[in-house]
Amino acid sequence: MDKKRKSRIWLIVSLILLLLLFVAAFGGEKWLHHAPFKPDMRHAFQKPCLEYPFGTDNLGRCVFCRIIKGSRTSIFSALFVVLIVFTVGTLLGTAAGFAGGIWENIIMKITLIFQAFPSFILAVAIAGILGNGVINGVLSLCAVYWTTYCRLARSLTVSLREVPYMKAAKVCGAGKPAILFRYILPNVMPSLLVTAALDVGSVILSMAGLSFLGLGAVRPTAEWGAVMSEAKDYLQTAPWIIVFNGIALFVVVTVFNLLGDSLRDLLDTEAEM
Repeated sequence: MDKKRKSRIWLIVSLILLLLLFVAAFGGEKWLHHAPFKPDMRHAFQKPCLEYPFGTDNLGRCVFCRIIKGSRTSIFSALFVVLIVFTVGTLLGTAAGFAGGIWENIIMKITLIFQAFPSFILAVAIAGILGNGVINGVLSLCAVYWTTYCRLARSLTVSLREVPYMKAAKVCGAGKPAILFRYILPNVMPSLLVTAALDVGSVILSMAGLSFLGLGAVRPTAEWGAVMSEAKDYLQTAPWIIVFNGIALFVVVTVFNLLGDSLRDLLDTEAEM
């Protein structure tokens, strides 16, 4: 099996797994037999069984139902963050690399200031200023993740400015908008898309970390980090609450990392041919 075919197979597998995650996040509530937010103290700390596959928490709520319910918040808040930082970072980085001069220096200096701090520590500080909540958690992560795309887009744009076909386009009278949208953006997009696919897993973990610290999602949101934070006091008496939420987090991050790796391998293989 050649490398290109293997990369395509892994890409198909990752897309199928991703589709299953979206189906569970969107349509999973239709299959739930228990209300994810309704307390039932009669079944508090129920161990995993047929009725409760993942057990129940301290309020008698089904852990499996809460994982399915929380998947929508965890996954789509991360996708929203990646969409924002991808758009903002790509536009700023491409503009800086294409325009050059003082605009490039200003944008790169601002990027350097943000990257001078550890990303998660800066996100914690911003979330602490804004207050807890999913929206504020999203904003704090957007403030630190855009720099990656900005620097990558700028470096790719600078490398494309001197290639022969770019010079030929200028000689033939192509305007700046045409050069930007017909030649530069199509060539920088593949690398940026791979970075975005790989970043989704990191953003999910960062959002869960903020929620675990009490700076992200709050009750009654069933976001995985917030659920694990609430369940840490029962780690010895009811470990299944944290364990199964941690497994869900691991599976989702692994699927998005697999998607990013397969995309990168496929693009690298096509570039070599």
